[in-house]
Amino acid sequence: MSRSLQRRAGALRLAPLAAAFALGGAALPAFAQGELTLYTTREPGLIQPLLSTFTAQTQIKVNTVFVKDGLLERVQAEGARSPADVLMTVDVGNLLDLVEGGVTQPVKSAALESAIPANLRGADGQWFALSMRARVLYAAKDLKLTSFRYEDLAQPKWKQKVCIRAGQHPYNTALIAAMIAHDGEAKTEQWLQGVKANLGRKATGGDRDVARDILGGICDIGVANSYYVGQMKASKEGSDARKWGDAIKVIRPTFDNPGSGTHVNISGGAVAKNAPQRANAVKLLEFLVSEPAQRMYAQANYEYPVRKGVPLDPIIGQAIGELKVDPLPLTEIAKHRKQASALVDKVGFDK
Repeated sequence: MSRSLQRRAGALRLAPLAAAFALGGAALPAFAQGELTLYTTREPGLIQPLLSTFTAQTQIKVNTVFVKDGLLERVQAEGARSPADVLMTVDVGNLLDLVEGGVTQPVKSAALESAIPANLRGADGQWFALSMRARVLYAAKDLKLTSFRYEDLAQPKWKQKVCIRAGQHPYNTALIAAMIAHDGEAKTEQWLQGVKANLGRKATGGDRDVARDILGGICDIGVANSYYVGQMKASKEGSDARKWGDAIKVIRPTFDNPGSGTHVNISGGAVAKNAPQRANAVKLLEFLVSEPAQRMYAQANYEYPVRKGVPLDPIIGQAIGELKVDPLPLTEIAKHRKQASALVDKVGFDK
């Protein structure tokens, strides 16, 4: 299924829910009329139903600007004249780049702090996670696996049986950074060499290609994002994507440390440093972590809500289930991004 078709399908799936909220099905507070400007690296089609519902509830118009690349550079160049109120990205690394680049501002909000666990937001209120995607294990259905540690990817038993996308992709550099945070750089380098030795093919392609190549017998296991499972299993019966999704089972790995959990990445947002409509920007972020909006996030792109108690999409609930999120703060993981990228090159992981 193409990305445009996925966006259209997500919007169609959300339409009844959005309509119910717009008609008063959700007990959200009414705010003053106004507008705000959202700069987002996330494709607008994925979040438009949420923005439309926000406008219907609050009478605050959202002017959306899709910035595929160079968001930080654009906001820096605009300076104090920037119209941006909210900055939204996919991947915590991209979000923290905005913070480190000095284009965000701190927000103190009881609504945000109560809805978002501390490890999924900046301690100073500079950024907030809005949804999660877990880095999970795809495995051939006939494998007798019920649990898995990320460290196990380097075990010799998996020689030439592992498939994964490029190590330099942000999804994987984030996982490698998490491994450094848990196990140290030396052990992570050794682990990465072991994973490279176990590859059944070059580290390349996308996450859905992992499922494709498991079906094709090229590999037995691989690491990929959780929301692709929903996309594949929701595809048309008989389509290639559906066959890939039906060929795998999904396991939620943990790290080899007591109390650890499954590694997640996020989509998230921040209030721009020079936001002309700061109050409305905060209201949008608060809306996006409200129970109704979190339900919509779960259904829009098969993501995990950051707010506890919000039901998962049924496909994700059945195929993967509830997450025990690794409690390591995302800011701690992000500190090791450059080390992770350097290790990928050092061991020649993508060659």
